[in-house]
Amino acid sequence: MPLGFALLLLLPPTKIICSYWGFGLKMNAMQSRQLELEMRQGWAFRPFEADAALEGFKAVAGVDEVGRGPLAGPVVAAAVILPLGFTHPEIKDSKLLSAKQREELAPIIQQSAECWSIGTIDVDGIDRLNILRASLTAMAQALQGLSPQADIALIDGNQKIPVEFLAAPGAKAAQQLCQKTIVKGDRLCLSIAAASIIAKVARDRMMIEFDKQYPEYGFAGHKGYGSAAHLAALRRYGPTPIHRRSFKPVRNLLGSVQGEAVEPRAAVNRP
Repeated sequence: MPLGFALLLLLPPTKIICSYWGFGLKMNAMQSRQLELEMRQGWAFRPFEADAALEGFKAVAGVDEVGRGPLAGPVVAAAVILPLGFTHPEIKDSKLLSAKQREELAPIIQQSAECWSIGTIDVDGIDRLNILRASLTAMAQALQGLSPQADIALIDGNQKIPVEFLAAPGAKAAQQLCQKTIVKGDRLCLSIAAASIIAKVARDRMMIEFDKQYPEYGFAGHKGYGSAAHLAALRRYGPTPIHRRSFKPVRNLLGSVQGEAVEPRAAVNRP
């Protein structure tokens, strides 16, 4: 028996709680240390989806977002419902995969999933809402786009989606959707890892299209993150309409202490 599986069997049972406010997992200190060990060793995904099915949930969605940190471009979230028992040896956290691997896996996930959906908040929304609320709103959009809709969402990170974000016309009543947050969920939960790949591929494609409009900035390479090349281009050419003005490096460039402003750079029209 593999060592990782044997150690999992030794863990005390966890107590799962589902209420109006969501779905949670209690974990003691020993389990937390064991979880860290498993993550370092790269052992298999934990059976969150199967556990939820045993609790009576019929549609278990993994949810993840990409694009919180960049200085430019949208934040994109994906929600994926995989068939119970589905597995694939190459699916893992999108950050651990090359762009080529993600591009190959995305259609496999989309074709294998019972359903999947993407939510996107553009730069204006990010600047208006702040990046955390924009990310949660994108997650809510992705969940609302599922058909059938999920009755439980496994969410990467430690932030649940506010009930009011989910209360859209035609969406499943917010109180009926249980939520379980999983720190490092893209490394521990298969459906969250799948969602991370779908979201990453979608956003990368958007940034490649932006690169055609603003070729001086290198968006196809750094995808809007604050690389040295991106910061140099930002200082040289000024911000574009897709730069996040609420982010400090862009905000600082937009005006000096004397209130001098830098005009946004216009897009290049390319066939």
